[in-house]
Amino acid sequence: MSGSPGTVRPVQLGWEANKAATRKAIVETAMNLVRTKGPAGFTVDDIAEAAGVSRRTFFNYFPSREAALVVSIEEFLDHAADQFLSRPAQEPLVESMYEVLIALADPIHLAAMAEVYGLAGTDAQMNRFQLQGWENCAERLVTAISQRPGAEPAPLYASALVSSVLASGKAALSEWYRRTGGDVTEESLTLLRQLLVDVVGYLRHGFTL
Repeated sequence: MSGSPGTVRPVQLGWEANKAATRKAIVETAMNLVRTKGPAGFTVDDIAEAAGVSRRTFFNYFPSREAALVVSIEEFLDHAADQFLSRPAQEPLVESMYEVLIALADPIHLAAMAEVYGLAGTDAQMNRFQLQGWENCAERLVTAISQRPGAEPAPLYASALVSSVLASGKAALSEWYRRTGGDVTEESLTLLRQLLVDVVGYLRHGFTL
């Protein structure tokens, strides 16, 4: 059976690739709907229909429509955690955390995250899922620090360092949102990147002016 035009066939892609393609289609459909209808203007059924999947398939991937919408936040923070994990084990922790914040300023990963951050500021449920993403990132970073070879830092030190780094990143995002209202343009993304770079400098120099 050839299937309809544009249909993604698991036999061609393989099970894992097909699963990833379905997840991506759901996320992109949800984002298109939130752009055109606003955060409260559509349902899970609307997403499923537009993505060409069943309601059951949607819930195989996401527990709610908000969870599908904040995927870019999770991927953004996962990128930051991956950046930390790739740093040399002998590098001072503060320097590694500096590199994490620089990674957050990477324009390749900035646009989608900024868009969702702005939308979450107007929707309580989306904001809840977004905050959970930040908490998950913090837990992953603290665990990664504890598993580094060499002298093991005190748990309080690791937790305080990670919290400071992520709080600095969130402060930059909050300031960006205050100035722009969450409007994602080339100019506003340039501002966001500069704010992240600025907050990196504050952290690296002990917040001395």
